Amino acid sequence: MSRVIQYEYPFNERIRTYLRLEHLFRRLTLLVPRDHPLDHHHALLTIFEVMDVAARADLKSDVLKDIEKQKGALNQYRGNPAISEAALDEIIAQLDNGFAGLNEVAGKAGHSLTENDWLMSIRSRVGIPGGTCEFDLPAYYAWQHLDADTRRADVEKWASTLAPLAESVHLLLKLLRDSGAPQKVLATNGQFVQTLPQGRTFQLMRLRIDPGLGLVPEISGNRLMVSVRLMRHGDDDRLHATTDEAAFEMTLCA
Repeated sequence: MSRVIQYEYPFNERIRTYLRLEHLFRRLTLLVPRDHPLDHHHALLTIFEVMDVAARADLKSDVLKDIEKQKGALNQYRGNPAISEAALDEIIAQLDNGFAGLNEVAGKAGHSLTENDWLMSIRSRVGIPGGTCEFDLPAYYAWQHLDADTRRADVEKWASTLAPLAESVHLLLKLLRDSGAPQKVLATNGQFVQTLPQGRTFQLMRLRIDPGLGLVPEISGNRLMVSVRLMRHGDDDRLHATTDEAAFEMTLCA
């Protein structure tokens, strides 16, 4: 499949949180380099969203534990002639750097930004429709009229407080995705159901489908099975179940 849409379905809340954070970090990466004040406004909103997601008390602990778990799993490949020791050392070094960087962060991700009263005044208003108008936040309105380089430098400074979390989550998800082997499967009568092998705990399902089919997969799953129901947009702009037969690529990642 050269041109595909890729969907991902997490099997637990921890991976769900990682995917949400990755989604926000990708958005932030796209918005910061731009010049328009509106782009930097949305970059700030994205930083606040990351802080909201990262507010969960055990998130940092979960990430650190997952890094240690990955290191332990990778170290078991030491001495395996089929594994490059140099590549193994490089990945473990990345994990060590991620662990050290995140461990040095005091408190939750973005905690240092909560001491910036100006930023927090903006954060308190963003949930109100139109709450960041110039008459509500004149200082913020003035900031938006600064030159693009000045605004960008500010946003980069604030976003840098989230960098250790971003790098760790990116690395953990990359290793998780690399653990799976893609397989071609066929949905009959618009549905695909597969029982998962016992003794393995899968954390993520990846699905790649040709957009030319005009189908939208609705995925559900648990530790025992995974199910995909194929939907199609109707003339009423709603999704309807289809009975089409369609092939797609599925990857289960443990």
